[in-house]
Amino acid sequence: MAWEVRKLGDVCEIKGGKRVPKGYKLQSEPTDHPYIRVTDFNDNGTVGLDDLRYIDDSVFKQIKNYTISKKDLYLSIAGTIGKTGIIPDELDGSNLTENACKLVFKINIYNKFVYYFTQTKCFQEEAGLNTRTTAMPKLALTRLSSIEIPIPPLAEQKRIVAILDEAFTAISTAKENAEKNLKNAKELFESYLNNIFEKKGKDWEEKKLGECFRLKSGENLTSKQMNKQGSFPVFGGNGIAGMHNAYNLTENNVIIGRVGALCGNVRLIKEKIWLTDNAFKITDFNYEFDYSYLTYLLNYKNLRNYARQAAQPVISNSSLESVLLCFPKSLKEQQRIVAKLDALSEQTKKLEAVYAKKIADLDELKKSILQKAFRGEF
Repeated sequence: MAWEVRKLGDVCEIKGGKRVPKGYKLQSEPTDHPYIRVTDFNDNGTVGLDDLRYIDDSVFKQIKNYTISKKDLYLSIAGTIGKTGIIPDELDGSNLTENACKLVFKINIYNKFVYYFTQTKCFQEEAGLNTRTTAMPKLALTRLSSIEIPIPPLAEQKRIVAILDEAFTAISTAKENAEKNLKNAKELFESYLNNIFEKKGKDWEEKKLGECFRLKSGENLTSKQMNKQGSFPVFGGNGIAGMHNAYNLTENNVIIGRVGALCGNVRLIKEKIWLTDNAFKITDFNYEFDYSYLTYLLNYKNLRNYARQAAQPVISNSSLESVLLCFPKSLKEQQRIVAKLDALSEQTKKLEAVYAKKIADLDELKKSILQKAFRGEF
């Protein structure tokens, strides 16, 4: 069957949505006029119905020319750009945000066929070229209209869509199962940690963190003072921040991020490093700890929860000193627990890698199927 290639602007009118009047607050209570936002667009090409917003009659009269039909296609053009789909029957005639546009078809074409085209690598690359790097990225409608789309006869469009629907339903089910297995693998490890650290065993201590040891900050080192060609990693509040030609902490230490988005992260260090004043080292132990055990325990306690919320989250000795720590008195028992946790952690990481690869493979399969579909290879 003959295919033709046409520009998107020849196939449809591309019309933007409309902002509500300045100062107007969208309503959560239902009215006769739903107002569809980009946040309502789902990843599967539909609109979510659980958190819709609405406008009243007076606002609707002002923007009534910016409604979208179930025969159209929507496409987000600001914020999260490139989300496309078809609105459900119950939202036919809803108003559309100014952060999206609608494709109103001028020829006899199946809107779901065009939807699948917008999922192709070809379309997304072309749309990406039309993105401006600003505080809020914006997709230019005039450039969007120049993207070329291959179009077979209508009957062929519907046949291709039916094949894609069936294939993508199977892929979606397989992906959901892989994501569920990935989540289960992570939860299994978390459950094991919970079982160990929350159920105090025989001959275990339960002490406040401040009773067990002290936290001491590292030394100030600005990014300008760092040496990129240095041999020693520089650790700050969020992990490695650069390299330096000197070190201030030798191997076998437990450090904690003190400042930043990831403050509270705990690492076992087995190398020479420079520790900045955005992180703590643990000193002056009053109880005997295996450092690996302590690292697992402190990460389990999620010290980030104790951060003081300021311009940057920050933890301190005073904010952590009352955190309860539960641990065996016996160093050998701590090491036995570590051996089990290490083995389970390694097994969990292997499972995570397997499921993550499966998810990635399914995404690639979807791209491959789309590519074949729009090459006319079905």
